[in-house]
Amino acid sequence: MNQLIIGLTGGIGTGKTAVSNRFKALGITIADADEAARAVVQAGSKLLEDIAAHFGQRILTETGELDRPQLRSIIFADGNARRFLEGATHGPIMDHLRLQLASATSPYAILVLSAGTGQNPLINRMLVVDAPVELQQRRVLARDGSSLETINQIIKAQPARLKRLALADDIIENIGSEQALDDEVAALHQFYLDLIHHD
Repeated sequence: MNQLIIGLTGGIGTGKTAVSNRFKALGITIADADEAARAVVQAGSKLLEDIAAHFGQRILTETGELDRPQLRSIIFADGNARRFLEGATHGPIMDHLRLQLASATSPYAILVLSAGTGQNPLINRMLVVDAPVELQQRRVLARDGSSLETINQIIKAQPARLKRLALADDIIENIGSEQALDDEVAALHQFYLDLIHHD
């Protein structure tokens, strides 16, 4: 496992994927908690069966896959439902991420976290992607067609922006052009390489 693992987080619509894709293009291993969350609940998996037993068949599509929009609407309207889901999936997701990080061959690796601010034993530094709430709303509306009400429920359920920023070692303000984002990622990439070489 790499000595240096950067945690990458940010609220919905801040641009975590845009940032992680740029690091990936630079040859950096990306372990993504959202991708791991999809992998551990594939159709036919024991974990998906357990989740369906709790929430009912309404959270499954006709082909037996997880109906994400349906589940999302349930868990962001009900704190107990969200806590059940997080409790059921946390362990399998972390196991999946550990395997990815253990096989990383890049100089450092990035662990893309959901919007949480909890301390993660796998990471050494925290990179937060930030954007104003109005920009988050616009991006998510354009991206997946969720209602503004659902988007606001998600933002409200996520840790407050200032709380995330308080835990950041590094911050990318994703409010400008694609080129500006390219430049910010390139600068951080060099900074992380320098950190490794100084240790």
